Amino acid sequence: MSAPTTERTSTAAPAPSRTRPFRSLAVAMVKGFVRDRMALFWAVIFPLMFLFLLGGLLGDTSVPRSDVIQVGAVPLLDDADPATQAAIDDTLDIEHSDDRDAAIAEVRSGDADAAVTMNGDSLVLWYSAADQVTAGVVQGTFNSIVQSANAAASGQPPTYTLAPEQVEDESLSPIQFFTPSLLGWAIAMGATFGAAANLVLWRRNGLLRRLRLSPVPTYAVVGARVVTALMLAGIQMVMFLVPAVAFMGLELTGWWWMSVPLLAAATLAFLALGLLVGSFSKTEEGATGAANFIILPMAFLSGSFFPLDGAPAWIVALSHVLPLKWVNEGMLDVMVRGEGPSAIVGPILALLAFAAVVGALATRLFRWEKA
Repeated sequence: MSAPTTERTSTAAPAPSRTRPFRSLAVAMVKGFVRDRMALFWAVIFPLMFLFLLGGLLGDTSVPRSDVIQVGAVPLLDDADPATQAAIDDTLDIEHSDDRDAAIAEVRSGDADAAVTMNGDSLVLWYSAADQVTAGVVQGTFNSIVQSANAAASGQPPTYTLAPEQVEDESLSPIQFFTPSLLGWAIAMGATFGAAANLVLWRRNGLLRRLRLSPVPTYAVVGARVVTALMLAGIQMVMFLVPAVAFMGLELTGWWWMSVPLLAAATLAFLALGLLVGSFSKTEEGATGAANFIILPMAFLSGSFFPLDGAPAWIVALSHVLPLKWVNEGMLDVMVRGEGPSAIVGPILALLAFAAVVGALATRLFRWEKA
């Protein structure tokens, strides 16, 4: 009699899903990205900040109003027909004056966009080439006014003509106006990045601690850092001006050398800013990122890359409290506009005050060793 046979059913484990490793890796990578605050900041927060920044700067597509000084009687403006008068009110802010030389001086210094006078049947328009966008808008506006006045006398030869007059030397090229702003931006970058990165590096490798325990006085360490920053600023200035003069047609005014004390004050201001950034940063990458986060938007808001004529009023007001704006305007005055020493007194005082306040704050947050 044979023994009964029993059937064994196979209970083999199901084959693993091919998508499971991919899904697990993808979830792990997403979690890692979200938990990495620096990666999240540079990938999301920083670009989003520029969206709002450029949206504010370029979001208003309307034609900006121009500040114009009317010298004496200008029939084309005083006796304009209703349609032309409405267009003038929409595009021009007109101030009246009887002093032509003073009006031209205001245009040259950037306090006004243009000045207009009448010389017979010729409308003389004094403008500055320091801002070529504004100059083009002003000339286009007054060209339309002249054409409207001539069109009103239909069937008659043109009565009025437009005579544009540049308040600066007409041989000046765009390099005249790019150099001061880009040099100011370079000074800000060099002083801020250098101070922030060095401070974090010295703290991380223990050099600050050794300096603190050494007989070297603190003022000697600070003095060496200041002298180094000033030397770097001097080198940057030479590297900008020499090739610009030799190969790019840059023509410096008689007061160009007044930019030296201005750049010295700017170096102190941005050196203090770099020390502040280095005081709370824990890594060199963090210090570099924080410095970039401050300086790059400041360059946009200070007119280093393009003018702020079409920007909203609140952005223009904000630019006046930024140290880089004072540097740009001061150097433009002495390098291009031919202004004397009085033009940089205000910017230098503002930069030194900024350096004192920010330097005091950096001192309060300063740490000799890693936390």
